[in-house]
Amino acid sequence: MLSRERSTKVFRLALNFSSLLHAHGSSTGQSLPITKQALTTLLQSCSSHPSLLKQLHALLLTTGLSIKNALITQLLTSLTLLGDMSYARQLFDEMHKPRPFLWNTIMKGYVKNGIPDKAVSVYGKMRHLGVRPDPFTFPFVIKACAELAELWAGLGMHGHVVKHGLEFVAAVRTELMIMYVKFGELGCAEFLFGSMVERDLVAWNALIAVCVQTGFSSKALQSFREMGMAGIKPDSVTIVSALSACGHLGCLETGEEIYEFAREEGIDSNIIVHNARLDMYAKCGDMDKAMNLFDEMPQRNVISWSTVIGGYAINGESEKALALFSRMKNQGEQPNYVTFLAVLSACSHTGRVNEGWQYFNFMAQSDDKNIQPRKEHYACMVDLLGRSGHLEEAYNFIKIMPIEADPGIWGALLGACAIHQNIKLGQHVADLLFELAPEIASYHVLLSNMYAAAGRWHCVEKMKSMGYIPETDSVFHDVEDEEKESTLSTHSEKLAIAFSLINGSPKFPLE
Repeated sequence: MLSRERSTKVFRLALNFSSLLHAHGSSTGQSLPITKQALTTLLQSCSSHPSLLKQLHALLLTTGLSIKNALITQLLTSLTLLGDMSYARQLFDEMHKPRPFLWNTIMKGYVKNGIPDKAVSVYGKMRHLGVRPDPFTFPFVIKACAELAELWAGLGMHGHVVKHGLEFVAAVRTELMIMYVKFGELGCAEFLFGSMVERDLVAWNALIAVCVQTGFSSKALQSFREMGMAGIKPDSVTIVSALSACGHLGCLETGEEIYEFAREEGIDSNIIVHNARLDMYAKCGDMDKAMNLFDEMPQRNVISWSTVIGGYAINGESEKALALFSRMKNQGEQPNYVTFLAVLSACSHTGRVNEGWQYFNFMAQSDDKNIQPRKEHYACMVDLLGRSGHLEEAYNFIKIMPIEADPGIWGALLGACAIHQNIKLGQHVADLLFELAPEIASYHVLLSNMYAAAGRWHCVEKMKSMGYIPETDSVFHDVEDEEKESTLSTHSEKLAIAFSLINGSPKFPLE
């Protein structure tokens, strides 16, 4: 039953929508009675307008057509696609004995809109009410468990899959495999993959892609080679993942070989593949090749522009990054939040504080959600202010941010304190970080190095008592321990360069 207040609201919305229905009929020159077919047509035309969908829901309630399951299903699906999960859940909870498809729809909506805990909660309610899940239920719930990053929840869901006899359904097994890779349990993932009834292209692509996304790029390239040996021909999706893996590993030569193989096999080299190549060149430090490819591309999108701008920024060519951003604006391309992140990074590395503020304020004042600042942009602004020596301004900026500062943001300020040897503020920031992220050793290292640079060896000793102890036994120079600790910071870098010179190809730069 509807409350009196809600009944009044529903009635008003229904009146408004009746006007819309009449207008729709007038525009087509035909009478449009309130029937299931008419409402189905209107649902399709209003699917991208939340307010009109709510008015349509009101009309369904007042005309009695809300008992038509197909209409409610269509309405619920549209709401989840628009991201209005609050209203979608309210609609779902008012349904009488919803079918498994509707349970799956609401869980899928929560997962797609980044609310995995709600998806798992809905599954729990589904079980409590005795609704039997179908083969389409578990892919969404398993994906939610993976997003929650709770291994126990994933293991429990795997148990439910086995209990319902769905462990060999391809889509379910693929999601389980992806989940275990995200948890770092490669052994479990390999077992599931190896025991699949049929390892098709979709399964191989899923394995390679998730390995790249979770930092197991070497495993991704190994799987790419095994895929070829198994006689499975890759597609453009496979090539994108393989090129991304090469970018993460700095394997430019391998990436070039993979792309050449793709060309020989006649695999479609679309804009997504070109963007993956751009990203690989940028991460491997070869911006000349990246720019040549960018200029030769038959079509470019915002990802293409953002990748090259970001590539210049991370490779220390900030002036070129900002020049390309100006070219982008002049050509009428609309930047997104990734583009602005690269631009702020470029401003940070060139000390352009005022210009950085202009870009950030433009983002903050924009109504476009696609460019409004995110945590990464706030961290970048802190880095910009900190690098330029405006440490107090950076600290005050963090205190007034509309979002809660995470370790990445405080870590940017700690790094700036280390650069400018502001030990007082550095100590305060480090104390906050030790509470927020006690497991991250690099923050202890930064503070210890600040103390060492300032000659405060008693503070370094205190840091050692907290758990940070540099390994100096393998330093054979006949010097004091303090100098050994300092030497370690450059010794390993020299070894890395020497190793690269021995093993690298003459045509490729060191990474």
